[in-house]
Amino acid sequence: MNFVFISPHFPHTYWQFCQWLYQNGVKVLGIADAPYDSLQRELKKSLTEYYRVNSLENYDEVYRAVAYFAFRYGRIDWIESNNEYWLEQDARLRTDFNVTTGLQTDRIRSIKEKSEMKKYYAKGDIPTARQIRAAEGFDAVSGFARQTDYPIIAKPDVGVGASGTYKIEDDEQLQSFYKTESNYRNYVVEEFITGEICSYDAIIDVRGNPLFESMTVWPPSIMDIVNLRLDLSYYVDREIPDSLRELGQRTVKAFGIWNRFVHLEFFRLDGDREGLGKKGDFVALEVNMRPAGGYTPDMINFAHSTDVYKIWADMVAFGESRTQQGHQQYCAFASRRDIYHYVHSHEEVLSRYGDRIVMCERMPELFSAAMGQQMYTVKLQTMEEVNDFVKFVHDKKQ
Repeated sequence: MNFVFISPHFPHTYWQFCQWLYQNGVKVLGIADAPYDSLQRELKKSLTEYYRVNSLENYDEVYRAVAYFAFRYGRIDWIESNNEYWLEQDARLRTDFNVTTGLQTDRIRSIKEKSEMKKYYAKGDIPTARQIRAAEGFDAVSGFARQTDYPIIAKPDVGVGASGTYKIEDDEQLQSFYKTESNYRNYVVEEFITGEICSYDAIIDVRGNPLFESMTVWPPSIMDIVNLRLDLSYYVDREIPDSLRELGQRTVKAFGIWNRFVHLEFFRLDGDREGLGKKGDFVALEVNMRPAGGYTPDMINFAHSTDVYKIWADMVAFGESRTQQGHQQYCAFASRRDIYHYVHSHEEVLSRYGDRIVMCERMPELFSAAMGQQMYTVKLQTMEEVNDFVKFVHDKKQ
């Protein structure tokens, strides 16, 4: 099997996908713009060959790299990056090289555009926030807000995370949005829903069935964390509620997902919401056809005593999982920002949590706006311990 892995060096933990593909007997053919000597030793050992391009943004260069691999090794069976930024290019390459193991260009709108996602949620009878295109104009969106009540959320139709997102409290702020956001025609506007964000993280086989499932619980607003420079915490739950499992599987079927690691986001309502559900019900937010960002895949491993990098590689090579799960527990993340002074020192955190700490490091600058500068990740047995850990890390001096 010939597997072309786009940008296997970033995020830096992705060498593990390549390692397990290699261990499963797959030829891993890497394409990226990083010098070969800068690649991690483990990644180098996993690659059959590496093709450096000047820029991954240059489609012609990347196309020629895939063509070279096809000439040298024969038919390409897979093309994948597992990276949100390259999803559209991945699909285009699959289409051009007739690689049928993943999404092609005719399906890319349904997984990239929030407006298109709504159609598939409706197809699966999956509850989701009401939405309108900002391009319909101030009067239409103002009328929409009168139906849903302010605040409303304006966000890019194509985008990840909180970047470029506006929370709009009234007509005056809505007018300001139209005056200041030159790109408003490419925005959608949704009713504002409050509650925890819970992700259904799963590895889906060729028949659209889950080989692995997990739930991660996120803070209600990454936008506030970025804009207000708040501390971040989140955790992987030790188990997944049946209601989220059922809704996640329905979403997979509605979108026609196969052969993928997915990160599907839902609100868990913190109160009754007319037309959507009762407190504690799950409401669809958006789909992401790749693993959760940051160190979340590693946290999932710690929570479920398994290896999702290997489960995914098993899916690719064998069409099934040959990887077991062990003890189930919580895995919690809490980070700090250098601009604040905390009650408990770095050394006190290390002393208190000792061998329960599974990761402790400075965050890459790319992630620091959302995730802070210093992170701690621990394995814990109860939700009470999770809450105590977050409080201990985040308590600040007055």
